[in-house]
Formats: sequence, C-alpha cells, structure tokens
Amino acid sequence: MRLATLRQKKSLILQDADSLCDARTLRQKQCQSSSSVPLAPEDFVPASWRQRGLVTGEAPGRGSSLFIRPEEGSDEQWVLRPYRRGGLVARLSTARYLWLGAERTRAFREMRLTARLFSQGLPVPRPVAACVTRYGLTYEAALLTRRIAGAQALASLLENNAAAPELLERVGQMIRRFHHAGLDHVDLNARNILIGADDTPWLIDLDRCRLRAPGRWRRANLARLERSLGKFADPGAVASAVRHLAAGYEG
Repeated sequence: MRLATLRQKKSLILQDADSLCDARTLRQKQCQSSSSVPLAPEDFVPASWRQRGLVTGEAPGRGSSLFIRPEEGSDEQWVLRPYRRGGLVARLSTARYLWLGAERTRAFREMRLTARLFSQGLPVPRPVAACVTRYGLTYEAALLTRRIAGAQALASLLENNAAAPELLERVGQMIRRFHHAGLDHVDLNARNILIGADDTPWLIDLDRCRLRAPGRWRRANLARLERSLGKFADPGAVASAVRHLAAGYEG
C-alpha cells in the first residue's frame, strides 16, 4: 500500500494510491504516470454520490454508511462511512470532534491501523482513503473502504438461525488471529463481523481500536461479543454459539 496525505481546500485526505488506481480503471494511464489519483473533499459527502447516481445501497447504523461505485460501470464498490457521535455528547454535535492534529483524528488513526492490519494479511476491508475537514477547533471526518463482495453481518445469520457451528468456529479463529496481532477491538459485536460469500469471516469498524500488548482486554473483547450474540440469537442458541466460538478461539 502507498499511503499519501494530500491537502484539498480545508481538508486533509490520507489515501492509498494503489486502491485508487485499481478502482478507477478509466484513469489507468494517469496511475502509471503519477503517484496517485487524488480524491476531493466532496468524495466524502454522501449527497455528492447520490447526485451522481452512484449509490448502490445503504447499511444500517449511526453513520448511515453508503455503498457506492467509484465510477460509472465499475465492478468494484466502496463503503463511505461518515463519523458520527452517539450518546449524550451527540446533543451538542453529531458530526464534530475536537481538533488535536491530523494524526490524532479518528479517521487518520483508523485508516493507518486498517492499512497496517491489511498489509499483515488479516481479514479487514482494504482502506481507500480518509478525509478530515477542519472548522477552527473542531473537525468532521469520513472513511472510504472497499466493500466485501457478497458479505452479510454475522448478526443477520444469527437472526435467521443460519450460523453453522463450523462458521462460528472460523469466527473464533479469526478473532484469535487479531488478538495475536495485538488488536483491541473496543466494539467487537456481531454487526462488526462480516461473512463473505465464501464463508470467510471479516472484521470491520476499527474506530477507536488500537494495538496493545497481551492483557485482560482480550477477555473483555470476547465478553462483549458474547453479550452481542444474545441480541441476535435465540436464547437457546446463545450457549451453543458461545461454545463454538470458544472452540475456534482456543483451538
């Protein structure tokens, strides 16, 4: 991956030049002759993609993530996720965060962490770009990643009683790989685990996550996931799901 930071108007964009060259097939000559195909701040605004007719779907959640095509006729899809606040602080602002420097923004941190894990061969979506736009002492941000073709959330499979024991064991194995890499996923739940068309588990949404030395946080991650299972699986199926996850994690 080739990460580069570009200044566009009031915004800073951290982008992977290789992802952009792969996606924007109509600009292959430009990719070969330069280091990047720069995005613009409007590429991180949902309304811009709607106006261009390139929105292919929308995911549930606080940020209302969009599924988009980078260009007309492209087979690839991206996920655009604006950063949104929750809880009591959202009453003051749903989209603004305190500015402490570009590298301390949530978008740049998540972009760099995702790129690092992706480069290690771990199953995270390939990051495309992050954008932060400063407004004095505050900023707004959004993240672009590649969409995993044919993926659906583990939560949906649990709701439909379609999460086979073998699949749950693979999920446990995946979590173990991330823990061995040192990833503390602060929001490990069944919505942030995607299952690809080939039944490969993927981990998404690394906002506020970090790399740490081994510790009790690993068990805290697993406990959070177990609580999440109870929101989507039938009560009688939760214990079995936890058992198969544990078998994969500890195997």
